[in-house]
Amino acid sequence: MLAAQRLDSILQTVQEKGYATIDELVALTGTSESTVRRDLKDLVTTGQVRFTRGGAVYVGTALSGFEERRSSASEEKIKVGRAAAELIDPEETILLDGGTTTLEVARHLNGKSVRIVTNSLPVVNQLAGSPNIDLTFLGGYIYPKTGVALGDLTIEALKLVRARKLVMSVGGINEQGLFNSNLLLVATERQMIEAADEVVVVADSQKFGRSELAHLCSLDVVDTVVVDAGLTDEWRKILQRNEIEIVIAE
Repeated sequence: MLAAQRLDSILQTVQEKGYATIDELVALTGTSESTVRRDLKDLVTTGQVRFTRGGAVYVGTALSGFEERRSSASEEKIKVGRAAAELIDPEETILLDGGTTTLEVARHLNGKSVRIVTNSLPVVNQLAGSPNIDLTFLGGYIYPKTGVALGDLTIEALKLVRARKLVMSVGGINEQGLFNSNLLLVATERQMIEAADEVVVVADSQKFGRSELAHLCSLDVVDTVVVDAGLTDEWRKILQRNEIEIVIAE
């Protein structure tokens, strides 16, 4: 098991159970006790996990399921999705990341003549019947909470792809950059960034000033941010200072 997979498995187990012993995590990962303890130290630094006698307890905010997250800030996500879709030119090739906000982008691309490469089963389900869209799905391990393909197989497939734009969502944005809550997802998204000429981040304003488990990249990687009108003046200045184009979805 790769280190990123191991950390993700440990975090998911501790989160779902609330508490897991060192012995349980050793059996889960097939590694040594010392390796598990090192992994837990890494997770402790994120604020998601706390050491206890003989194990670890979850203290972070639980990851919600896809449908639950889809209903969160839904009006803002619809507006952001519509505005982001308007940035895509006819016949363009784009990479479309998984997530509830990028699903709204997909909805507004329905009927547009574009080429889409995605790792998201919800996006595929949304667009598979559209006659004008040339749709490619990236295979790999399907993360059950989101229906998104992650991991080594997905990364290898992405090495064969070149796209004009990457449209991606994130779990959090702060001055250190972009964050997401899944380590395998972050590894996959980094390869997506490598495969694209431009990076377009779609996010509701609640994501700004927040971090998550895994750091994805610095702000200077981002070309455009599409966000709702709730973006603060402070964050407008931060994005402008990093030469990021801001599109406010009205």
